[in-house]
Amino acid sequence: SKRYGDHYAAAITYFSVLSIVPMLMVAFAAAAFVLAGNQELLDELKGAITSEAPEEMAATLNQVVDQAIESRTTVGVLGLLTALYAGINWMSNLRDALTAQWGLRKVDRPLISGTLKDLLALLGLGLALVISFGLTALGVGAGEYVLELIGLAEYGWARAGLTAVAIVLSIAANWLVFLWVIAKLPREKVVLRAAVKGALIAAIGFEILKSAATVFLSSVTSSPTGAVFGPIIGLLIFANLVARFLL
Repeated sequence: SKRYGDHYAAAITYFSVLSIVPMLMVAFAAAAFVLAGNQELLDELKGAITSEAPEEMAATLNQVVDQAIESRTTVGVLGLLTALYAGINWMSNLRDALTAQWGLRKVDRPLISGTLKDLLALLGLGLALVISFGLTALGVGAGEYVLELIGLAEYGWARAGLTAVAIVLSIAANWLVFLWVIAKLPREKVVLRAAVKGALIAAIGFEILKSAATVFLSSVTSSPTGAVFGPIIGLLIFANLVARFLL
């Protein structure tokens, strides 16, 4: 419907345009905190810049790194506040889009209470995604420990079985997340049974997306520059893909 398309486009705008800059601010502030607390890593980064960039540019880039470290707190706080504003508006349009997608009527909502509900929904979605990733990591870690404990860690079939179990557990966790997104985020109630199949398809697609992100992040940490900035850029790309995938 046109109403769904309008809210979908608005949600994409809030995430792709308005939230990328504050997310970059937060990400690079986090990197600056890491560098400020690790002189060895900072020296490696500056050494890599000096060896790879022309002399004048290298001096400028190293100065930019120093300035970023000095202003890391201010940049981080401003980035968080701006990202929060964009995130609430993204969630608001996501909920309106889901409401329109189900063909439900849009109810006018008070500004303050509606904003608080959208904030709670945003925090709930973030928590659900953290739990999904946590269950995946916990399942793999527990499986590795069990294999070591019973002496099967060196067998390929045992590791293949562990991988299969971890994937199933991860998809199950993803399924719960998307079931909540599809059925509970619309502004009117939706029967859970109606969202089961869509949530399962989304869970499988999300697991593929997580696997691709894992491969990417592991491939960009081989150099000092990549170790600091590779995960940041990778997480930004991953967050953007997750936002679009949710929609």
